[in-house]
Amino acid sequence: MTELAVSVFASRAALDAALTARLASALAAPGTHAVMLAGGTTPMNAYRELARQGVRRDERLHVLFSDERYVPADSPASNYYQSRPLLTALSLPEEEILRVRTELPLDLAAADYAERLTTLLSSGIHVGLGLLGLGADGHTASLFGAADLECARGRYALAVQRPDGMSAVSVSPEFLATVQEPLFVVAGADKRDAVRRLLARDPGLTAWSAVQGCARVELWTCGGE
Repeated sequence: MTELAVSVFASRAALDAALTARLASALAAPGTHAVMLAGGTTPMNAYRELARQGVRRDERLHVLFSDERYVPADSPASNYYQSRPLLTALSLPEEEILRVRTELPLDLAAADYAERLTTLLSSGIHVGLGLLGLGADGHTASLFGAADLECARGRYALAVQRPDGMSAVSVSPEFLATVQEPLFVVAGADKRDAVRRLLARDPGLTAWSAVQGCARVELWTCGGE
């Protein structure tokens, strides 16, 4: 059974500060490892603050993404693009940044990402901290419902058709099960119901179903919204 550890911060500013510190620690942790970044608006303040501070990293660090919209890498809608200030500050070699290659056809981009995630894990690199968002509709990464969870079986990444009409590539629950420190970071009044359902361990919530292979998951959220 998946353990859920919950931290509720007094304000959005307190949540941002805690996430900045947690990420700084994870990025600088010694040893060959990877950190998984999430997209969306919630973690961006922490990414920008770390870039402003001149974040330090271990030289063996790798970075990957929980999901990516199927848009060009320089599109404002791209999680990779939105994370560029942090990635630039980290000065990572391109081969140590596992981004979804959206210049490929969608299905090939998903297969390519799955293959590179497999190679990463097979080489002995573990994923330590893994950030996850939570949508108001209960999705996480780009896993939106039971059909996505079913299609994800037996693979580390998959192509997804999002409800907003866009396509995306997402990591799978099978891949999330390899992440040592999965962390939902959630802010926004519109997500109160999704948070309530996550706290209730609602099996009908896609995000909760997606992490059932994880021994322990954290939820960080804030009050006052």
